[in-house]
Amino acid sequence: MTDTTTNQADFWFDPLCPFAWITSRWIGEVEEVRDIKTVWHVMSLAVLNEGREVEPAYRETMNKAWGPVRVITAAREQHGEHVVKELYDAMGTQIHEGGQKDFGIVISKALAECGLPAELADAATSDAFDAQLRASHEEGISLVGQDVGTPVVAFNGTAFFGPVLTRIPRGEQAGVLWDATVTLASYPHFFEIKRSRTERPQFD
Repeated sequence: MTDTTTNQADFWFDPLCPFAWITSRWIGEVEEVRDIKTVWHVMSLAVLNEGREVEPAYRETMNKAWGPVRVITAAREQHGEHVVKELYDAMGTQIHEGGQKDFGIVISKALAECGLPAELADAATSDAFDAQLRASHEEGISLVGQDVGTPVVAFNGTAFFGPVLTRIPRGEQAGVLWDATVTLASYPHFFEIKRSRTERPQFD
């Protein structure tokens, strides 16, 4: 890689989102077949949905959603940028592939897996790093607008929400989809393409 700025993709995620998880695994595949490197950032569905009217069950999920992103933010502030992706991988594997919905367990196991202090779990119920969390969230969402969700991807001066995928493209197929997505998103007058989903996310 000769130009790390040109070939850097930035990826904003919330660990709870299954579609962000699939898109993140796709980006990992893209890194194997295209000359890009991804920098990982947190955004927050809890922040995104503040003040919005949502179903009571979803509001309860949003209340719990603070924990994982707060812990990742605290770990980043105290231990460096590299822990963001490590913790995301560890948390996402438990949540999406392991079906673990107890975020306390998710956090403690992820910290242990990444060799990070167990005390970082205390950040889940603390607002000590909320300013940094909100700043990271705003950095990503400001690129695409408030009426989207997670993930947000930025690359070569353009940014987009998604793409929303239900399966993980592999190998050169991942690269072809990346090329098409970046080409479409880079057209300044393009805003949306969408169709109804007919299947749930599959993580294999």
